[in-house]
Amino acid sequence: MLPEFLGGSADLAPSNLTIWSKSASIADDPAGNYIHYGVREFGMTAIGNGIAHHGGFVPYTATFLMFFEYARNAVRMAALMKARHIMVYTHDSIGLGEDGPTHQPVEQLASLRMTPNMSNWRPCDQVETMVAWKKAIERHDGPTALILSRQKLAQQDRTAQQLADIARGGYVLKDCDGQLELILIATGSEVELAVAAYQKLKDEGLKVRVVSLPSTDVFDLQDEAYRESVLPKAVTARIAIEAGIADYWYKYVGLNGLVIGMTTFGESAPAEELFKVFGFTVDNVLSKARLLLK
Repeated sequence: MLPEFLGGSADLAPSNLTIWSKSASIADDPAGNYIHYGVREFGMTAIGNGIAHHGGFVPYTATFLMFFEYARNAVRMAALMKARHIMVYTHDSIGLGEDGPTHQPVEQLASLRMTPNMSNWRPCDQVETMVAWKKAIERHDGPTALILSRQKLAQQDRTAQQLADIARGGYVLKDCDGQLELILIATGSEVELAVAAYQKLKDEGLKVRVVSLPSTDVFDLQDEAYRESVLPKAVTARIAIEAGIADYWYKYVGLNGLVIGMTTFGESAPAEELFKVFGFTVDNVLSKARLLLK
């Protein structure tokens, strides 16, 4: 039997896209299933925790990723109390655009990933998002955050095995024949960038793999054999690509690898301009790859 959901958002439902055809606001009907909290991220998250522990509903709450900062104490308590609470955080990077660095999350995803018992997914397309939602529903011993982008993202082609492997938190999305030389690791909106760079490097005759890693905590729980099959230790030439704080990714690329990420706050400009300024381009990935492989 599917669980009953009680949704809620912090004054951003049209932007978060968390209202669906069967949503009914309790402001219109006390028996409804959606709460508009206004600008109350902490209160929303704390109430969601209470709903989770009361039972009867699986709560999902939503706001921009940047505004996770207002709810941080309640998010931490959700993880500590093992609340079955799904947190939807959209507008997840400098891709937010013109609202500028005050609204562009940089360090927030790393903070969520380092919170004990917090499961986090940053999917690259609709398929990974559906898998992430399913995993969040199935989890009964803690909260799950779904980290979603503002901009439209390309749908990735997958085999049946790749589709199954999404649930393992990380998997090989693009691969090569022969001796592997370089691994590109990416999440969310940067996966399509990694795939575009992969095609260029492949055309140059290089042996490259793209790993999509939507959930680092789920991937880290996989057995050693699977993790080795995705990220073989012998391949030390690695580049991680994510429009968030760079430092987090050295646990996956090692000290000899490179990270294309953020080391500063963002700026106010259209998303496509910001990605160019901060190095999230095919040309920059190619440049870094050649530097590693020279």
